[in-house]
Amino acid sequence: MKALGKILGLVLLGLLLIIVALGFALTHLFDPNDYKDEIRQLARDKAGLELTINGDIGWSLFPWLGLELHDTTLAASRTPDQPFADLRMLGLSVRVMPLLRREVQMSDITVNGLNLTLARDEQGRGNWEGIGEPPQPAEGTASEPAPAEQPEVREETADTGRRPLRLDIDSLTVSDARVTYSDARSGQQLSAEGIHLTTGAIREGAPVPVKLDAYFGSNQPVMRAHTELQGTLRFDNGLRRYQFENARLSGEASGEPLDGKTLAFTAQGELLVDLAAQIAEWNGLKFTANQLRGLGELKLRELQSEPKLAGALTIAQFNGREFLQGVGQQLPPMADQNALGRVELVTRLAGTQKSLTFEEMTLKVDDTTLTGNLGIADFASQALRVTLKGDRLDLDRYLPPPSAEDKASSAARQRDVSSAEAAVGSGTTPLPDKPTAMAWSDEKVLPVDTLRRLDSQLAVNLDQLTLKKLPLEAFALRAGSKGGLLNLDEAHANLFGGRLDANGQLDVRQALPLLSLQTRIARAPVERLLTSLEQKPVVKGLLNMDADLQTRGDSQRAWVDNLNGKLAFVVDNGVLVDANLEQQLCRAIATLNRKTLESEPRGRDTPFRSLRGSLRLTNGVAQNPDLRASIPGLTVNGAGDLDLRTLGMDYRVGIVIEGDKGEMPDPACQVNERYVGLEWPLRCRGPLELGARACRLDQDGLGKIAATLTGQKLTEKLEKEFGDKVAPDLKDALKGLFNR
Repeated sequence: MKALGKILGLVLLGLLLIIVALGFALTHLFDPNDYKDEIRQLARDKAGLELTINGDIGWSLFPWLGLELHDTTLAASRTPDQPFADLRMLGLSVRVMPLLRREVQMSDITVNGLNLTLARDEQGRGNWEGIGEPPQPAEGTASEPAPAEQPEVREETADTGRRPLRLDIDSLTVSDARVTYSDARSGQQLSAEGIHLTTGAIREGAPVPVKLDAYFGSNQPVMRAHTELQGTLRFDNGLRRYQFENARLSGEASGEPLDGKTLAFTAQGELLVDLAAQIAEWNGLKFTANQLRGLGELKLRELQSEPKLAGALTIAQFNGREFLQGVGQQLPPMADQNALGRVELVTRLAGTQKSLTFEEMTLKVDDTTLTGNLGIADFASQALRVTLKGDRLDLDRYLPPPSAEDKASSAARQRDVSSAEAAVGSGTTPLPDKPTAMAWSDEKVLPVDTLRRLDSQLAVNLDQLTLKKLPLEAFALRAGSKGGLLNLDEAHANLFGGRLDANGQLDVRQALPLLSLQTRIARAPVERLLTSLEQKPVVKGLLNMDADLQTRGDSQRAWVDNLNGKLAFVVDNGVLVDANLEQQLCRAIATLNRKTLESEPRGRDTPFRSLRGSLRLTNGVAQNPDLRASIPGLTVNGAGDLDLRTLGMDYRVGIVIEGDKGEMPDPACQVNERYVGLEWPLRCRGPLELGARACRLDQDGLGKIAATLTGQKLTEKLEKEFGDKVAPDLKDALKGLFNR
């Protein structure tokens, strides 16, 4: 037995020496560089690759099967003159014996100077297409007949069901690598340069340290970013499960979208991809972008069919204005320079390949809290869907401040108003002139191109919305847009204890936008409305109004110049502010009584039970043929025009004494029975801001009243002296004479 054992030992030693000797002979006597052409042909026939090895091939056989390639290029066999990859050096080695057990045990893999260039031509063909396919025959040459189809043979071997291939690599190092992509049709170019990748030992089920460093760039838009990624990789090929633990991504980006500014960003968390379950997750997500800080989690389902996104996102309070300016986003001018100073967000995410929605969202902006859903239903059409509820929103803070043109128009108008007010005096001065300065700006208001593309559905409810200083309480809005047609389905709110309802439409499909609006105001205090609109109140009372208006254009001036429609109003239980109509009437009566007022009139208000009328608007001018005011003891009738272009008015007003129901403010104007029922004329002209203070006695009309009274007095005298002797025809003739 000892002899047998000794013999077997000598045999094994001899075999080992023979194997070593063969390995030495193969590696020293056999030169793979002599077979470059055969290797190239094999790559062309089996893989559809055009392989060019310009450098030497280095190799070893046992116990490591080692290989080194230098200065190698690859191209698809269809386009051999367009290499898509070149390689400075590739070095790897595999243990021979474990290969027999379907195990791949490799030492360090080193890749240096990899340059991968992917490109699509004008026809959309990629220079990598054709890999894995046999080369196409040249034009004009007969192709070889295809071999007869062989019946499929299924080999049942003892290997069926054996464990899958196992990887065991000491490390992987990729240095000085570059990947570029270009599209000739779109001109798009993308690149990743300076790629440096290192790993620890790569073994299935074991933690694999990974570190990646690269520079990324694009030309549309011009962008440049430097990123670093590190973490620990675990994988299980059998379960098709891959985890990236303690992942940390950091870097900086700059370029055209950032307007020369730099965005510093970080992200970390735990990543999981389970292809068997078709899920991908990013848990424990923490991220920063300059001063912005956030937490969240992201989950993808149904990876191989229609991926669906779910997750959560929390962004801590940050200064939105500073953040946007720090990433090169220029904010439009706002009335409040501190607007967007405090922003924070908590929401859930839901999305598909075509959509993304912030669900159960709580968004805080400055002093406003909004809750609801906000999302894009279709990225291609930019279909915006908004359903929000909120507490208080002061929209005036975010609207543009008055422009230089607005200020110039306002200043010119203020000069007209100030001049008219100075001329008003006590009511005995001449009529003020109508204003001539345009009250509105020519500056463009609507983002027409954006509105034409807008596809939106909005439902907004706010406890209070402040717009143009109007506090709209319990505000609700329903609106939608598509194809350049914007519909305001409904908007309603409580306004100073009254009610506002509106609906309308904006059509931007044509060159000049067309706007229509239907508005109803019920029992809103008109003086508070005027004060909110920065107008001096000239009337007080509860306003009821119905309006149906249409206009065209894209500026305040164009809207007013093209304003058409109708409007009806009633003001109940009100006051004409600083407008003493009774004093004007007193002055008229004193004139006819040939007396002088004993005191100068003091400005005071004129109360009324109701003030009503209707307006028909034509190109910015409103005709008001039926102005009526009911004042205790008096009735006021009027007709005239309101020029909304210059905010001027021109009215003729008649005051009718209903009876001697009270004392007049001056003995010189005591009413007698002859004055009852006569219409005392006033002319009102000037800026709207003056209201009834711009009213004066109409001397022509007063002369007619004097003639009428003279005729009445003469008739009375004739009747007293001659009684029935005066013929009725003569009485009528006398009356007609003085009534002319």
